[in-house]
Amino acid sequence: MKNNTEIHIVSFAIPYPADYGGVIDVFYKIKALYELGAKINLHCFQYDRVESEELKKYCKSVQYYARPKKFKYFFSIVPFIVLTRSNKDLLDKLKQDDHPILFEGLHTTFHLKKLNLRNRSIAIRMHNIEHDYYSNLAKKEKSFFQKIFFKSEALKLKKYERVLRSDIKIAGITKKDCAHFKNYNENVFLIEAFHSNNQVEILRGKGEYILFHGNLSVHENIEAAKFIIQRVCPYVKFRFIIAGKNPDPKLFELSKIHSNVEIISNPTDFKMKELIQKAQINLLITFQETGIKLKLINALYAGRHCIANSMMVSGSGLESLCHLVDSKEKIISKINELISKDFKLEEINKREESLLKNVNNKHSAQKLINLLVKNNTI
Repeated sequence: MKNNTEIHIVSFAIPYPADYGGVIDVFYKIKALYELGAKINLHCFQYDRVESEELKKYCKSVQYYARPKKFKYFFSIVPFIVLTRSNKDLLDKLKQDDHPILFEGLHTTFHLKKLNLRNRSIAIRMHNIEHDYYSNLAKKEKSFFQKIFFKSEALKLKKYERVLRSDIKIAGITKKDCAHFKNYNENVFLIEAFHSNNQVEILRGKGEYILFHGNLSVHENIEAAKFIIQRVCPYVKFRFIIAGKNPDPKLFELSKIHSNVEIISNPTDFKMKELIQKAQINLLITFQETGIKLKLINALYAGRHCIANSMMVSGSGLESLCHLVDSKEKIISKINELISKDFKLEEINKREESLLKNVNNKHSAQKLINLLVKNNTI
């Protein structure tokens, strides 16, 4: 890569602090590109976060744009998440030069057709299949009006995906997602998820508990945590820790019923890593098959035995590093098998070889640079 490579990154939100899936990918991508010498002009939509001094360490410039959520936007054929990111100042800034542009998600592509696609290198980072994601949200949502909104947004996003037929490149995050986007565009490339891990830091021997972690305020993780507490914990004589951001109050209520369950609220990044490392088993369960689960990558980089269901690892290429189970009975059986089993050096070496090859920030950043530089491909 040339040290003078200059690019624009258009982010759907301010990517710091890096405390949930999408912004984790964006933030650590920025860091990795910076470390390879890229000059980054970052454009962020601001609506629930404050301007960040941290981003200035890695970016040549950082611009912020308002994201007005006007009532009339709900009735447009353009998806709400796209229309609310239609700030004209962004288009004006992007037109001032011909540097490559990386759009983060469909969310940020409102101005795509107004750019000179033939004479400019443009890529879209797809974090998941958005209409599938919103369909799943609709299924889980209890509020009638929210359910209607999510269903409507899913339909709009499915139609809006046609924008991907443009003369652009698509950076998918899983093999499954890439296969889907090839229905629109042959220029689809797998760029694995960016994450906070630079090296494998797994402890040998035995751990002290079974860990489930994640953002405990979102439906996906609440559902998985309830399943573990109600259907797994009663049948395993071992300590369970459920840890993560803003736990739903119902989880505290359920945990009081079982003496072997502890809820840890809002652990720091350092504490979360320590929890992952000291666990005997990282239990990775989800009932929503969208995108890549960063908790999977974190657990594999720092944790001992990892038990996961098929939806958790789908399209990740990391299946061989986990114990795969898809029923309550098999989860309990596998836990009981691994509770007293040492995690050995040979297993750590296997993880290291696979992870540094398949989900390595530096490698992924170089692939992205190759994709963005005009007339270059992975």
